[in-house]
Amino acid sequence: MQIKAGYRLGYECSQPTPMLLCLNIHPSRRHDLLTPQTLVYSPAVEAWDYTDGFDNVCTRITAPVGRLTISTEFEIHDSGLRDVVPLDATQHDIRDLPDETLVYLLGSRYCETDKLSQIAWSLFAHTQPGWPRVQAILDYVHNHIRFDYMRADRTRTAFGGYTERVGVCRDYTHLAIAFFRAMNIPARYCTGYLGDIGNVPVPGPMDFSAWAEVYLGGHWYTADARNNVPRIGRILMAIGRDATDVALSTEFGPAVLAEFFVIAEEVAS
Repeated sequence: MQIKAGYRLGYECSQPTPMLLCLNIHPSRRHDLLTPQTLVYSPAVEAWDYTDGFDNVCTRITAPVGRLTISTEFEIHDSGLRDVVPLDATQHDIRDLPDETLVYLLGSRYCETDKLSQIAWSLFAHTQPGWPRVQAILDYVHNHIRFDYMRADRTRTAFGGYTERVGVCRDYTHLAIAFFRAMNIPARYCTGYLGDIGNVPVPGPMDFSAWAEVYLGGHWYTADARNNVPRIGRILMAIGRDATDVALSTEFGPAVLAEFFVIAEEVAS
């Protein structure tokens, strides 16, 4: 399967504003590219990439005064298969986990395991460890939070999602991750493209998507509480502890997101 994806983002700045961008696809998907994925700036700015501590490719720029447009469009090969559902995947004892997974058991800015640990154990202690426990958490979060794009709040945490019971994909993901970690399952936050391939199209403009990955049986597996069904065509951009680590842009000064367009759709063969 061939997917066309990309975006056009416009920022308005009242003064020169340094920015960190997390807008490239993840290195693990670069071998699937059919055309280059290059960030284009209008007006042109000096930009350079670096690799962060989670192996994401990030970019540093200084946005000029006025409007800066950042865009890309590319085509990428995808298997066309839905997410793997590892029904028999086992949960590791803590002592058997690889060192690099341990950070994904800890609380983080948006995933307050300290506030949610007792709640998690009261809800999920009776479930079978491994994928059955993961699925129980996904089912609970999917049904607990009501999706409402107009109620998006960039400061809402996992505990906020639990108490307010409303939010967008990042809120589903933060709450699920906090529950996974509280139940001793390493979980990391993912952001990327996810169109409606294989599903009934959702009306309205497209956005980037957030989901989790859990570490079971020696592998990372997709765990998507927002959709809670296997999907086709995920294009990973970045991974981290929570949304803080994978923000599309981090501005060190005043900046307003004035234009936002995202696309991810199958290319007809």
